[in-house]
Amino acid sequence: MPARARPTRAPRRKANPLKARGIEHVDWKDAALLRTFISDRGKIRARRVTGLTGQQQRQVAVAIRNAREMALLPYPHAGR
Repeated sequence: MPARARPTRAPRRKANPLKARGIEHVDWKDAALLRTFISDRGKIRARRVTGLTGQQQRQVAVAIRNAREMALLPYPHAGR
């Protein structure tokens, strides 16, 4: 007798960290906030990992790039 397939639940949506903090506009000067969207190697985390909307992800990416130019955040580490 074959095993009965269990019904699968849809995964819960990730909570939006910017909405939880009440942030509407991402500022490049807020390095502490931007560090939450960067991996330990300095790469920008993907939208599906962070739980941001597409528009917020673009704002965060631009802010991270600006903060890197101002030496507030590190550039990605080129590991070999």
